[in-house]
Amino acid sequence: MKKLLERRLAPAESTGALMLTSFCGILAAFIIAGLLFIPFGGNPLSAYGFLFDAAFGSLRSFGLSLVQATPLMLIALATIVVWRAGLGYIGFEGCFLLGAAAASWIALSGTPQGFPWAIPALLYWPMVLITAFLAGAIWAGWVGALRVKFGGNDVLISLMANYVALFMVQYLVSGPMRAPGDLPQTPRLPVESWLPFVMNGMRAHWGIAIALVATLFVFWLMRATPAGFEIKIAGLNPRAARYSGVDVNRRQMGAVLLGGGLAALAGLCAVLGVQHRLMEGISGGVGFIGVVVALLARLNPLLVIPTAILYGGLEVGGSAMQRQTGLPTSVVLILQSLVVLLILAGDLLRYYRINLPGGRKSRSQLAEEQS
Repeated sequence: MKKLLERRLAPAESTGALMLTSFCGILAAFIIAGLLFIPFGGNPLSAYGFLFDAAFGSLRSFGLSLVQATPLMLIALATIVVWRAGLGYIGFEGCFLLGAAAASWIALSGTPQGFPWAIPALLYWPMVLITAFLAGAIWAGWVGALRVKFGGNDVLISLMANYVALFMVQYLVSGPMRAPGDLPQTPRLPVESWLPFVMNGMRAHWGIAIALVATLFVFWLMRATPAGFEIKIAGLNPRAARYSGVDVNRRQMGAVLLGGGLAALAGLCAVLGVQHRLMEGISGGVGFIGVVVALLARLNPLLVIPTAILYGGLEVGGSAMQRQTGLPTSVVLILQSLVVLLILAGDLLRYYRINLPGGRKSRSQLAEEQS
């Protein structure tokens, strides 16, 4: 009897196969979610029209999607580097918060809430970028050291470290960095410290350039350098890597430091490009959503770009769709969740072939008949 699903001789790893399975997952998610609109009197085609128009329909709306996508890209890249090294670090939310705090501290230089001395304009951007990167690298580094040197549980430690970072930011905005007033937040950052817009009429800021440069760097590091190759083999098989002469501990620590720094740059982009002040709840869970983006991109640095833009567009367009159609917020969240779940479930098609009735026989079936 002909099986409905037949295992492929080798997984379909081509870029075309990845894009096809992702497209099928997205299409299936929109179809299923569209059926949920009907009981609430919503027209799925009209609702999706509002979604795509708000996310990609104009230069301004596309810029808003890029604003949402920028921190997701940086955290997804951090996830790729660290997870390729074989660690299960998930403390990117904490790195994000520490990066935002460090950037705010430098941006407020010369004020009671910031760096004690005013920084010359020429040195501001190098200093704020380096300080934020180092803050995230150090925060991730101590967790990585516990894992690499002492065999600690990096998943649990990094998860708990997120709450420590959250309480540290709460302390800063309620104490030494607090602005006069009732709200726990810093003063508004000086306008000259903000990330400028890419162009007039487009809300996207130059943080997207930081994310794109980071994407190219991570792609080059992982694909074209001995260090990237050693990071990957250290993650795949540490014992074999050590036998071949790779310093596994060094490569894993390097990956953690780089990942923590990239996640901290996401915090910099959020505070200097969007919020313009440090406050409680500035992350909004982006440290965990970025991990989802990395998984959707199959830990491929280049696929992070379209994946993050898609997810950012769903964030922007989903909110607009809910306002225009009056659909419950839960339906929009269901759509976003279905996109994630069905894209991941689409990997089944990369490992198994669907045998439709009347379809041509596969190579394995022909081999069985000939034998």
